[in-house]
Amino acid sequence: MMGKILKASLRLLLFILLQLETGSGKVLEETYLKWLQYKQNCMKTMQNEPRPPDGLFCNRTFDRYACWPDAAAGFMVNISCPSYLPWCHKVSQGSVRRRCGSDGLWETDDGGHVWRDISECEEEEEEAASQELWVMLGFRTLYTVGYSLSMSTLIMALIIVLSFRKLHCTRNYIHANLFLSFILRAVAVIVKDSMLDRHLGREIVRHADVTEMLSHQAAIGCRVAQVVMQYCVLANHYWFFGEAVYLYSVLISCVFMDNNKHLPYLCLGWGTPLLFVAPWAVMKALKENKECWAVNENMSYWWILRCPVILAALINFLIFMKILRVILSKLRANIHSRYPDYKLRLAKATLTLIPLFGVHEVLFIFATDEQATGLLRYTKVFFTLFISSFQGLMVAVLYCYANKEVQTELRRKLRSWRTETEVLGHPQ
Repeated sequence: MMGKILKASLRLLLFILLQLETGSGKVLEETYLKWLQYKQNCMKTMQNEPRPPDGLFCNRTFDRYACWPDAAAGFMVNISCPSYLPWCHKVSQGSVRRRCGSDGLWETDDGGHVWRDISECEEEEEEAASQELWVMLGFRTLYTVGYSLSMSTLIMALIIVLSFRKLHCTRNYIHANLFLSFILRAVAVIVKDSMLDRHLGREIVRHADVTEMLSHQAAIGCRVAQVVMQYCVLANHYWFFGEAVYLYSVLISCVFMDNNKHLPYLCLGWGTPLLFVAPWAVMKALKENKECWAVNENMSYWWILRCPVILAALINFLIFMKILRVILSKLRANIHSRYPDYKLRLAKATLTLIPLFGVHEVLFIFATDEQATGLLRYTKVFFTLFISSFQGLMVAVLYCYANKEVQTELRRKLRSWRTETEVLGHPQ
């Protein structure tokens, strides 16, 4: 019987984990509290109900899934699907069944466990949840591969930019910080997922295991990981915003062009996210302090993080249009030689990335995870995860590996190594 109970409990936990992964539905704490209430009501009913008259009957019981009354020997017992199930509104007409044997004992299956038919309560929803789970696991594999690939290429790009002294300048300094923000974002996402799995994926064997899972102490690690991830995501967006501002500065205006060129960009890239992540964390702690802060019940708190991202994307798009118009006008006038070659290369790389960075933020501005359903939801999730995870790879290629200055320095260093090797190999 214990095996059946654990199997049903794991099915329920699987569904709840799926809802947390997709960002919608009832959360584990609410379901568990409803289960506790259902159990208490069952215990009260079993205590207050009078005993049946003399004769063979199966005793009333609570098997941690449903509340069973006394049953006459040889009869099938049908009761409504438990009310605590997250999908109970979809199976309100269904029932779960047990059979009382002719000997006055609940019938068992071949494995010796008490037989119970719960197909009307779980089969349809389990199949739908299983299909959605496989889709979301596929998405998760996609962005894990994307972040891992981006992180490896970005680490190498960061080492290259910092290793060559001739590459040390404000432009590459901003590139290096952008690379670092992408690396931290990738690490934060992977760590957050690991912490979430560790918190919610632990084995449930005893009643105390669920209580421990729901305790605030157990959730501290994944909450901290969630906050760090949100900070890294915002820092990533604002360092790219810094790239757009720098391009605007060198081509059109003089924004941030003072004696201390680095400090304004540091404040913009690493400081601005704190202005939004800190109040978001405070509101979550005070108003929605549940589990790993992965589900948004009150969307106004979520907009604390979304608004600065969308604002940066919109300003980037305006900068994109302004720079594009200026460059096209100069090319038409045939006076583009006013701009040095590196500025035009920087403009080409940044103008390529700006639409890539902002298009999915603006395109799905009102299609939030909690509001989008069906094909729109899958399209949004795939588009967002694919672009977000593989952006780092694109940035590394455009700002480092395809950069002529970097290629020149790498070739020069390679020739130097070859010369030194030849000299050492042919001593005089």
